[in-house]
Amino acid sequence: MESLIRQLYAYTELKMYSFHTPGHKGRRDLLAPVVFPDYDLTELPGLDMLHNPQGVLAEAQKKAAEFYRAEETFFLVNGATVGNQAMFLALLPKAKTKKVRIERKAHRSVIGALILSGLTPEYIPSVIHPDFNLPLGLDVAQLTADLEHIDALHLTSPSYYGTVSDLAYVLRQRDKHKPNLPVMVDQAHGAHFTFGLFPQGAVEQGADLVVHSTHKTLPALTQAAMLHVQGTRIDRFVLRDILGILQTSSPSYLLLASLEQALDIRAESLWNDLFEEVQLLRQKLNGPLRILTEQDCGSYGIKEVDWSKILVNVSPLGISAAEAVEYLRHNFRIEPELWDEFNILFVLGLGNKPEEVRALSAALEELVKRFRSGLNSAKRSNANASQRSNVPVYPSSLPPVRLSPREAWLSTKRKIAVKESLGKISAETISVYPPGIPLIACGEEITEEVLTYLLQADKYNWQGWQGSNRGEILVVDM
Repeated sequence: MESLIRQLYAYTELKMYSFHTPGHKGRRDLLAPVVFPDYDLTELPGLDMLHNPQGVLAEAQKKAAEFYRAEETFFLVNGATVGNQAMFLALLPKAKTKKVRIERKAHRSVIGALILSGLTPEYIPSVIHPDFNLPLGLDVAQLTADLEHIDALHLTSPSYYGTVSDLAYVLRQRDKHKPNLPVMVDQAHGAHFTFGLFPQGAVEQGADLVVHSTHKTLPALTQAAMLHVQGTRIDRFVLRDILGILQTSSPSYLLLASLEQALDIRAESLWNDLFEEVQLLRQKLNGPLRILTEQDCGSYGIKEVDWSKILVNVSPLGISAAEAVEYLRHNFRIEPELWDEFNILFVLGLGNKPEEVRALSAALEELVKRFRSGLNSAKRSNANASQRSNVPVYPSSLPPVRLSPREAWLSTKRKIAVKESLGKISAETISVYPPGIPLIACGEEITEEVLTYLLQADKYNWQGWQGSNRGEILVVDM
């Protein structure tokens, strides 16, 4: 078997066009000030300390706070994952009901945060867009209804696919009905929302805690992220203490330096150039392909759309996304972020160049020509129709929460056959990937609808389910 180093070398030699994370896209000029291995250092005199910053790191975090208009910003070297975990743990000193309302399309790190904190979730289902069969929206009225028994709200906006929820409405309802309620936003995929061509950032709108996965769209190294805080609803002493517990005691100065560098780049003109090319791409191809655009705003719980996420549905061509991706990779060196049965997501970052977007546009045009005019189109359409049964259909109602994720995780567990699991409490969080939204979360009851999907294990790609290939599931031993 090849070594990892050789595999990395072999991959980079392919010279693929990157439409996936990280946002620097391998551009050396954007990362030139971060010198490897020279800057792979530890906490030395003059370099400050991440867990008690008094010097250059304190100044760098202050500059980041000013950049995002936050009152305080913390650099994260364990990704946005540690930001989500810290947010939930910071709620504990003031939590009364121990309940947090969370939209279902939350990242799996949020489930981890619930296990660590012991808080009980009250999930709000995502709104499914029928053209993409993806959870792209949020019913914000449902999220903000009856807040008296809730200790905090947690939103994921933008979604993985670039759809933005109506945070302004959420904050207005909070201020009207429960002014002391913290609103936390996982804006991992929106670190670039501070620039003019994008939706307004969650910090500027007034959220109490906001996490950014900086490396996803800006030129920071993978794992480099930020957590922003403002207002008095969150105890910052507790937050700092928690970050000291959760984050490594040996932070990478390469990651820290890349966070500072990511904010020093004059990005506005770079984004402007990309925006123009994306608009041309959509004008040419939204029709032959189904592309998520601004025209989708105002429906299915979508307030705005991030144009730097190009979500393409290939159903009009009568082919699967896997077939399209193979064609794009093999013939045009196009590397997307992810795909499912019929959708392909292309993610732009500050490291992309306009000519790369033009290359993507040309490749998609050739894809349309190849499969629109090819032979056996009726045969492909029939295959397409049969494959639709494999597309994940999200449960019509969420499974009832019987235990908190922490209670279920710490409980005595046992493995049983899936076919015998109806009514049992799941001790696993099981998701179909992509997009990774839990079909059932740890601590929830296995319902008939959930069981229907679990019994068809071979039709899906699973995340978090260790016994999927054996027909087994881990349940709480009651």
